[in-house]
Amino acid sequence: MKRNLLLAGLLLLAAIAAGIAFVTLQGEGEQGSTAEDEVPIGGPFELIDQNGDTVTQETYAGRLMLMYFGYTYCPDICPTGLALMSAAYDELTPEQRERVVPIFVTVDPERDTRPAMADYVSLFHEQLQGLTGSREAIDAVKAAYRVYAKKAEGEDRATTDYLVDHSTFTYLMDGENRYLTHFSHGTPAKEMAATIARYLD
Repeated sequence: MKRNLLLAGLLLLAAIAAGIAFVTLQGEGEQGSTAEDEVPIGGPFELIDQNGDTVTQETYAGRLMLMYFGYTYCPDICPTGLALMSAAYDELTPEQRERVVPIFVTVDPERDTRPAMADYVSLFHEQLQGLTGSREAIDAVKAAYRVYAKKAEGEDRATTDYLVDHSTFTYLMDGENRYLTHFSHGTPAKEMAATIARYLD
């Protein structure tokens, strides 16, 4: 019971943090806004994919990047977000899917090693890219994409048993790694796919 109450409290904090981040984004660009709004989201990165290969924004040049930030130990928010993102990807036509890459970036590199990411992304979609790296590399990409993530506080837990409060947006970046729009947590897959398709026209 005590653990359930603690988990509920931590999830509430995560929701509040996500709300704060959403207000920040709303002040700078609504969902459906374009790169012309000059929202400072996105930037260069150098990470490791689930296969152990070094990847940068240039690895995905020419394709839209559908990006979600989270962690593999996330109890329900991340699985929901990744499932919706994967479903949206599958709603696209084969030709459209060739021009889009779904990406999951960890905010918890200490636990989300390359093997852990490989196992995790395989649960959602064979095309999903799982990116991790050093703490410095992850902090840099979080800053570039304006992602909030912080280890949740708690007293009665082991060192490796912790939750991470984090923002829950899915970003859509263009083929040159420029911000196009973002989707709030829980956006239906069909709605997300329809928006992506418009940017592919």
